[in-house]
Amino acid sequence: MPSRLDQYIPQLEALAAAQGLVYHPVDFEVVPASFMMEVAVYGLPVRMPHWSFGVRWVYQMIQHRMGHSRIFEVVFPGNPNHAYLVDTNSIEENTLVVAHVLGHADFSRNNMAFVRSQEQVGYHIVEQAAAHAHRIQEAIDQQGEQRVERVLDAALALEPHIDTDLPLNRSRYQRPERQVAREPGEADFGGRYARLPGVKAAPAATRLEPLHIPPRPERDLLWFIAQYAPEMEDWERDIFLAVRKESWYFQPVFNCQIMNEGWASYWHSRLLREADFLPSQFYVDCMKTHSDVVSPHASDKQVALRINPYHLGYVLWERLIAERGFSAAREIMQQEDDFGFIRNYLTAEIADELDLFVYSASRAGAVRVTESTLDQLRETILAPKFNFGAPRVAVEDLGSDGSLTLRHQYRDDGRGLDAGRARHVLDYVQQVWRRPVRLITVDGRGEETSLTATAA
Repeated sequence: MPSRLDQYIPQLEALAAAQGLVYHPVDFEVVPASFMMEVAVYGLPVRMPHWSFGVRWVYQMIQHRMGHSRIFEVVFPGNPNHAYLVDTNSIEENTLVVAHVLGHADFSRNNMAFVRSQEQVGYHIVEQAAAHAHRIQEAIDQQGEQRVERVLDAALALEPHIDTDLPLNRSRYQRPERQVAREPGEADFGGRYARLPGVKAAPAATRLEPLHIPPRPERDLLWFIAQYAPEMEDWERDIFLAVRKESWYFQPVFNCQIMNEGWASYWHSRLLREADFLPSQFYVDCMKTHSDVVSPHASDKQVALRINPYHLGYVLWERLIAERGFSAAREIMQQEDDFGFIRNYLTAEIADELDLFVYSASRAGAVRVTESTLDQLRETILAPKFNFGAPRVAVEDLGSDGSLTLRHQYRDDGRGLDAGRARHVLDYVQQVWRRPVRLITVDGRGEETSLTATAA
């Protein structure tokens, strides 16, 4: 690590603590740009091998070479946090990145969504992901690459389909035993109450029917398949549960992106402004990078069709802290995710100031601004974040013959299915379920239809 950066890190950490930031320790590491690209694509420094990550790597590389993407840092929340800085960044850029990371560390240490996720998953996801990758490599050695790849195809295709409203470590559904009717005893409360004047005798207890599986629509597809697939082997279940655990880790990162990036951007700006140990010109150079990070659109564009989460979050936090104070803003940071943050604090005034709008695009590429209310604008911003951006699908029934019925819950999100993609995913699922799999959805006219996958 460059000596000046090594000197500035403890000074910025002391300043952050003095400003009221509270976080787990951060391990900083300067890495080559190629390693940073891999970390950004895989989502973790070491992760299970799969061809889909190679596809993401090619896309990310094309974006980078076309100038549409630049990775300044990657940070993994935990205890400790792991932060990676690129060695091709200037000393000024990496100093800003250190301050930015401290904002992220404070957010993940105190935001309820992150806290719950880390309590469930654990505080050492980097090491856990490496252990998952090791076990999957062992499975490849024992079972063969093609067999393992088929299981990973299915598990990663279902990666968005978890349910963090329920615990990570769940038990299988418990079938209730049949209850035998019992008359209340003479001495207990029920018997004394039954003898009171005017009290009707309570009906005898009824026998409970066997539990339907699942007893309610089950949104955690990874968990359900791992628990109930009729012929799944232990190593296959292990892969499904490993993918599920990593997906749990990523959900608060996804659901709090606007808040988290905005909070980190606000604090890197504030910390650098108050860091009197930085030379004046050094600070000016740092703030040039700040301007690039929180810009609403690329420098050669006059309008942006995609929101920069750094910019939107930064503006909202700056306004909230100015109007309500640090303590109130910190309470919001602790309790909200992006859904509550945007719905509660994106005002019409801020939307007008930022020139936010709803638009529609034709197949020919023509873009038209549409009239919309503030609520419609908020929901348009949030729509891609619902359920990791994937349509919501739930298990409806496990048949007596082992067949699996899924239902597209289109009324929950209004998001349609891509029939071709749904067919591919259904085929992946059938290969690990090994019995017929049916997906109920609606067609373009809104009428119920279904897709079915059976063994070839």
